[in-house]
Amino acid sequence: MTAHPDLIAQSEQTRKDIIELAPGIWTAVGYAASTVHMIEGAESVTIIDTTETTKAAENIFAEFRKLTDKPVGRIILTHSHRDHISGASVFAEGRDVPVIASHLFKSDLVDVDQTVIGANKALMRRTIMQFGIGLTPEQRISLGVGPGDRPMEGMGAGFIAPTQLISQDCEIDLDGVAARLVHAPGETDDHLVVWLPGLKILFSGDNWYHAFPNLYAIRGTPYRDFQAWADSLTLMAGLGAETMAPGHTRPVVGADNVVDVLTSTREAILYVMRATADGMDAGLSLDDICAAMALPSEIADKPWLKEFYGKVTWSARAFATGTLGWYDGNPTHLGTLSGATRAGHVAELAGGVEALMAKARDTGDMQWRLELCDHLIALGAPAETLKADTMEALAEIEINATARNTYFWGAKQLRDKIEGQG
Repeated sequence: MTAHPDLIAQSEQTRKDIIELAPGIWTAVGYAASTVHMIEGAESVTIIDTTETTKAAENIFAEFRKLTDKPVGRIILTHSHRDHISGASVFAEGRDVPVIASHLFKSDLVDVDQTVIGANKALMRRTIMQFGIGLTPEQRISLGVGPGDRPMEGMGAGFIAPTQLISQDCEIDLDGVAARLVHAPGETDDHLVVWLPGLKILFSGDNWYHAFPNLYAIRGTPYRDFQAWADSLTLMAGLGAETMAPGHTRPVVGADNVVDVLTSTREAILYVMRATADGMDAGLSLDDICAAMALPSEIADKPWLKEFYGKVTWSARAFATGTLGWYDGNPTHLGTLSGATRAGHVAELAGGVEALMAKARDTGDMQWRLELCDHLIALGAPAETLKADTMEALAEIEINATARNTYFWGAKQLRDKIEGQG
């Protein structure tokens, strides 16, 4: 089994490590999907983010305990995604530790909208696929911005609801370490970044990591405000940080480097917005907009803008539908055909189902083969194995970890179905 060499190289960004950012300040990378940071104060420590499982939190806390035995005085949550909030109870050690977050904090661990419970089931299924849960280690080599091999025990089990909600930017004393909590909406509306002005260290949460930003997550998310995210990157770049510790991947060191990664990522977001809007204004279909979409050469080769996690074409689709909705301006798309009806028409054009199967086997365009397989399956033809083979072939050349995991999961589902029918 093979994998894209750049995706393999990205694993260096998630190599397991406890990194000292400054005396008394550390970040834990590679122990979980997300990073955890510890700031040592006079008599206590502050923990920023807590991972997605209690087991990962235990492993990190054990490493932190080798550095200091001071009790945890407070926990700060940069945002509400599960992979940052689910190990808090481990760090609290059974005590009433203040948990600080934005007043906009809203987690699906506790805040489930019962009106969309069906969508929540779809979200869970697609989340399992995106993160490769249940795949072999050879298949799930990476999460793009986190290690594929990580402890899964206690998933979501250690969440503690915030006890202190921050409604405006504020100064905060971390037991002798001066900090500022700054609202910076981006990957989520409830994002806080933690800024240590005296030490010039910035904890960016998920507003930046070493990969093209996940402007749309294929597991399914509400619209992420592209302009707000770009504006937050501008804000962060203007702070003057000399070290930035993100919510995933390794720290960025050096003031010029911090500004470079933040401003180029901002330019990438703005480019997707402009190019998508220009295409829509010109009356192009989303398929045609995405087929032509590529970052400009001056930023395309930036290592931190490779599509390990987010993807440019997915972002273009998200921006178009998030700003104008599903209708693309082509009156043809005001009506619809069922998948089986469309498949029947395609088969008729090809000369019948057997001819369509032959076309699917013979084409070298793997995306087209997948689409033909979908038509064949809708008509009851035995194309599941061909589709599974094609998805696995696509997975092995895919640089995007979530796409790779999803292809492998789709193939696994089809093969399980075939075995169940055997």
